Amino acid sequence: MKTINKTSTHSLSVIAAALVALSTVALPTSVSFAQDRFANVEVKATPIKGAVHMLTGMGGNIGVSAGDDGVLIIDDQFAPLAEKIAAQLGELGSDKPKYVINTHYHGDHTGSNAFFHSHKGATIFAHENVRVRLAGDENVEPDALPTITYEDGIKIYFNNETVHVMHLPVGHTDGDSVVWFEQPNVMHTGDLFFNGMFPYIDQGAGGNVVGYMESVQHLLTKIDDSTMIIPGHGGVGTKAEYTTFLNMISETFDYVKALKQEGKSLDEVKAMGLEEKWAKWSWNFINEEKWISTLYNDA
Repeated sequence: MKTINKTSTHSLSVIAAALVALSTVALPTSVSFAQDRFANVEVKATPIKGAVHMLTGMGGNIGVSAGDDGVLIIDDQFAPLAEKIAAQLGELGSDKPKYVINTHYHGDHTGSNAFFHSHKGATIFAHENVRVRLAGDENVEPDALPTITYEDGIKIYFNNETVHVMHLPVGHTDGDSVVWFEQPNVMHTGDLFFNGMFPYIDQGAGGNVVGYMESVQHLLTKIDDSTMIIPGHGGVGTKAEYTTFLNMISETFDYVKALKQEGKSLDEVKAMGLEEKWAKWSWNFINEEKWISTLYNDA
């Protein structure tokens, strides 16, 4: 099993606070103020295919399988949203999911782990590195830790569907998993897909640009034109949109790498900027300058 460097692990509280920027508000300056930021968040359910739904609110998109066997969820956003997520799950069949699968360790995907485990009895699954990173953060409750971990992946047979949970060795972090619902042909990519946006690649937690592209390319070989994709962030996507996303990363990486090899400094590349056609990919958390910094670090 791969050993991770705990000293490079980002505090989940820092990452969670940063990812609140997925909304259009400023970062909170106190716990009570942070709670207020979630007060008006509405958790909504969208049916995808078969037993699969997607929940949106603030943070990473939540995948849901709801049917005769009960409820399974993929990721669970921020802790202050736990009750709202549970209420929406209740509308789909049960507010007590049997299983929670974490696609990686970031707080906008694991924040409600403790609630669903301790209050709703859910069993939490994740790659081993997710447990190690969560356990290494003093702000994470023991109840938030995955209780079942794996190295390569697992299969879960649930609601008459085969749920494939697959680990990707390098990409967004060193503990990424994707989940493919075989029969309805729906894939939840976690943060290996930011639909229509520059991605966040956690270079302090084992992620890197080349590995990210390799993981996306691998996933593209496993899906077809009828696959519905639940991304970590953004709207439901298709193989064509996922391919466009990969092409964006590849082209911008080649561009920045060439400039770096010419001797351009990071500040010089930022001043030059990317081609105008990539402007629409910039957003409030990963704008053009941050994306250039990510590319330059790995070029």
